[in-house]
Amino acid sequence: MSDNKQEYQILTDAYHLEVHSIERLMGYEIATFKVISASGNFIFKKFPRENKHYAKVRHENLVLQALKGKVSCQIPEVCPSHTGELITESENDIYRLQTFLEGNFLAEQNPSDKILSDLGHVLAEIDLTLEKSGLPAPPSYAREWDLRHALENIPLVEEVSDIPLRRLISYFLLQFQEMVMPHYYQFPSQLIHGDANDWNVLTSEKTISGLIDFGDMCYSWRINELAIALAYSLMGVENILEAATRVISAYSKQIPLKEIEIDNLYYLVAARLCTTLCHAAKSLRADPENEYLVISQKPAQEVLKKWIRINPLKAQNVFRKASGLPQGPLPERGQLNNQRNSFFSQTLSLSYEEPIPMYKSALQFMYDYEGNTFLDAYNNIMLVGHSNPDVVKAGQAAMARLNTNTRYLYPELNNYADKLLQKFPPSLDKVYFVNSGSAATDLALRLARSYTKRKKIMVLEEGYHGNTQAAIEISHYKYSKAGSIGKPDHVVESKLPNAFALKANMRKNAASYFSNRAKALIADHVGTLGAFIAEPIVGCGGQVPLPIGYLNEVYEAIRKQGGICISDEVQVGFGRLGNSYWGFEMQGVIPDIVILGKPMGNGHPIGAVVTTTEIASKFAEGPEFFTSFGGNPVSCLIGEEVLNVIERDSLQHHAKQVGDYFKKQLKILQESYGTIGDIRGEGLFLGVEMVDHNNLPDGKLAKYVINFLRNNGILSSTDGIHNQVIKIKPPLCFSKENVDEFVSIFRKSLGLYEHI
Repeated sequence: MSDNKQEYQILTDAYHLEVHSIERLMGYEIATFKVISASGNFIFKKFPRENKHYAKVRHENLVLQALKGKVSCQIPEVCPSHTGELITESENDIYRLQTFLEGNFLAEQNPSDKILSDLGHVLAEIDLTLEKSGLPAPPSYAREWDLRHALENIPLVEEVSDIPLRRLISYFLLQFQEMVMPHYYQFPSQLIHGDANDWNVLTSEKTISGLIDFGDMCYSWRINELAIALAYSLMGVENILEAATRVISAYSKQIPLKEIEIDNLYYLVAARLCTTLCHAAKSLRADPENEYLVISQKPAQEVLKKWIRINPLKAQNVFRKASGLPQGPLPERGQLNNQRNSFFSQTLSLSYEEPIPMYKSALQFMYDYEGNTFLDAYNNIMLVGHSNPDVVKAGQAAMARLNTNTRYLYPELNNYADKLLQKFPPSLDKVYFVNSGSAATDLALRLARSYTKRKKIMVLEEGYHGNTQAAIEISHYKYSKAGSIGKPDHVVESKLPNAFALKANMRKNAASYFSNRAKALIADHVGTLGAFIAEPIVGCGGQVPLPIGYLNEVYEAIRKQGGICISDEVQVGFGRLGNSYWGFEMQGVIPDIVILGKPMGNGHPIGAVVTTTEIASKFAEGPEFFTSFGGNPVSCLIGEEVLNVIERDSLQHHAKQVGDYFKKQLKILQESYGTIGDIRGEGLFLGVEMVDHNNLPDGKLAKYVINFLRNNGILSSTDGIHNQVIKIKPPLCFSKENVDEFVSIFRKSLGLYEHI
């Protein structure tokens, strides 16, 4: 009793209890004790002696009295002192004694369907009673736990040390801002319990036996009562969506919910989980030994990770059904396809045998209108993740302030250029901003021709550099197709240096073999070649890495006869390759011009050309270069934020780790299936070549695999001359767990194909 001498004295003097023991319970801020006495067990709470606590305790006492006998489970009762007072006090503190409720915490078990239904029923009873009680809002409350103020967690996100979790929390807080806040005024509000977490809900004999801790009551949106309960009752549950319907259905039978409430429930549940994780991280930094602070942290993480795998539209429809509301109208795949065909040419192709009607995306996931969630393993444009919250916020803030062109001075242009050029060797010190990789290719050709006064350019077979006329003319992947323009006279084709296409005993010498062929070709056109353009890993050719040493030889030969070298980094740049930030670094060369696009804006249309002062100066002797949107402040801020995210989240290192793991798992799979001919690439830019029993390219199998993956919730695609290569180039937030999922489904597809 020595540690709780004051509490013992109050209990003895004011309540005339014969105390056997006093145990301090874990909790936030307010001191709570379990008291075992000759008269029974009690909860004893101590508050600082301040006016706000007096008012708060009095309000809570009124609530407990109002609920007495109105709820089908036990609610704590306030115990008066021997003089009849509900609040006692000492020199520095005030106290309240209340009954101790027996039962098992919901957190300590896997809740049955009945318990989940009972939880919804009990919460509805409480909210109905509180609504009818006429009691006002509490005079003070823990504002940080009121879901109306979830966005106040944004400054706390940096307290979360785990990068993927921090990214996930940021994403859901952004969704709260975008999806919930525009409708806040439509939510019915009232006094709610506000903290039906799994350590405040008691069970006994497969039913809800009690609800404790009314210290976080607040006047808030009614639907928050349900959202908070769901956030915690789903912890440890396998099928969280089905479990949620039990609570929702029981609650809505007593309190009919509005469509606007149920349609935002998905985001409100996520916001509560984010609140829990942010405050746990903050408090742990201040008090790392407090076990209570982490008691819900790990299960909350697990629910949040499961939550993002749930299509928001699916959740909305499931929740509507559970609450007796009609399903909302959604566009149908067939209707979308028919409209598309009526508006557009058939040249605008679709992916997969069953095209996907896309609705929304989140980091490495995409959602369709049919309720499906897809793991995205190949949309490399979204470099730092779909709807990355930092990039989205940067774009929103920029659009709200200024969007103009480069005829004006503004710091965003200079800041982005400076940060981008720092990623390059010193010789590459001038940048031109455009709006796409295709526009960048077009400009790169103008720079090359301006500098060399030559039009002829050497390209690689199966190379692709954009969709403008100039880009198509140097893209073998496009101009060589049936019905296309054919090879222009100013284009010189060099063999695709694909080591896998060689006999096994020749592959180790692939660099010299292919570079010698390229140099012989250069010799045939010596003095006329203005430039050579290549991707360090040829995407459309089938994710084919140029053999190490190849570019050294070719670059030297091109320059020796008066040409310049262009590296197309549109797909492979910005750290995707893991070991190197740019593909040319992997080859140990420095190009004269670099083309950038696609991922640099994470979906926002940005492109760039980086070159030398010498080439830029020569170009400046000609007509003015201007583009209406290239380098606008919105694009610059978005591009700069992409660079920040790559650095802040260590995404280049992450690409290396996950990419190495991916290749290892694919090679393990290859040991079981001879149909995997080759696994190649670096970081998170990989290709898997499918072959038949004669070791020949098997486009039919590759097509089967990507459609099997699609039908099992994973997006991928094919490349290569025969569309025989599965291409893997996901957002850089792709995880090892995602790799395991991909490889598992890939394995199933190969196993089933063997029996077709």
